[in-house]
Amino acid sequence: MILCAGEALIDMLPRESTSGEAAFAPHAGGAVFNTSIALGRLGVPTQFYSGLSTDLFGTVLIDALVASHVDASLAHRSDAPTTLAFVKLVDGHATYAFYDENTAGRMLPIDSLPATSADAIFLGGISLAVEPCAATYLALLKREAPSKVTMIDPNIRPSFINDEVTYRARIAEMIKLADIIKLSDEDLDWLDPNGDTAEKARRMVADNDLKLLCITEGSKGVTGYTATQEVFVAANKATVVDTVGAGDTFNAGLLASLHNAGLLTKSAVADLSESAIRDALSLGAKTAAITVSRAGANPPWASEL
Repeated sequence: MILCAGEALIDMLPRESTSGEAAFAPHAGGAVFNTSIALGRLGVPTQFYSGLSTDLFGTVLIDALVASHVDASLAHRSDAPTTLAFVKLVDGHATYAFYDENTAGRMLPIDSLPATSADAIFLGGISLAVEPCAATYLALLKREAPSKVTMIDPNIRPSFINDEVTYRARIAEMIKLADIIKLSDEDLDWLDPNGDTAEKARRMVADNDLKLLCITEGSKGVTGYTATQEVFVAANKATVVDTVGAGDTFNAGLLASLHNAGLLTKSAVADLSESAIRDALSLGAKTAAITVSRAGANPPWASEL
C-alpha cells in the first residue's frame, strides 16, 4: 500500500468555445492527486490523504479517485472551497495561476493526520509551500519516515512561494528525512544554482544520505543517482499534446515498479541494484510518455502499457 499525501485541485484547462471564445474546462488534478490516480490505474493499492471540500468540485475529486481505485477514506472533508489552478499552455508546456486562499486543501489541520498501514508515503507539490497544510505534511513525514519508505517530489512553483526562506528551510528538512527524491532539472537549479546537473545531484545525495535521487530532464530522459551509481534512461518518444501531469505520472511509474518488485522497504531501498533502478526509471518514463501524448493529466491504465 502507498499513501499519497498532498494537494487535490481543479485544473481549469484552456479551451475554445464553439463560438471561438476563450474558455476553461474543469478537470480533476493536483500533483499528488495525479500520482495517486496513476498508481491506482497501474494496479497498486493506494490511499489518498488531503483536505477535500464538500463542494461540487470536491465531489468531482472524490469520484475521480474512486473511479481509479484509490481509497479516499482518509481525506479530511470540510466546507471550505476547492483550490483552482488556471492553466496556460505555451507550446504544450503548462504554467499555472493558483487560487488557494482558505481552501479545504490549504487549511488541512494537523489533528487530521490519519492512521495508515501503508508501506510507503509519497508527498510533494504546492501543499509543501503554504501554511497550515505544509506543517501537517511535515508532521506526517516526521512520524512515518523512521519506519516507512518515503518519497518527495517538491514540484517547485516559484510563483506560488510567498515566503522563500521558510519554504527552502522546510524542503531542506524534508529532503533529509526522505529516502527517494524526484526533481526536474529546473527544480534542482532552483534549490542549488552552483555547478552542473550531475555535480549538484551527487552533492545532494551525499549531503542528505539519499537512497535514490531522480533528476528528470524533459525530452532527454532521467538519471537516477545513489551513493555509488548513476543510471540514465532515455525518454520515450511521444507526440506531445501537453506536459500536464507528466512528472506526477513518472513518480507513479517509479513507485509502481518498486512495489511490484517487493522493494518498498527501508532495507531494500537502501541497497537498490542497477537493474532495479533502471526498471523503475523505465516504467516512470514509459507512463509519462503516454500522459504527455494526450490532453491534461490522464495517466495510463496498466492495460495500456
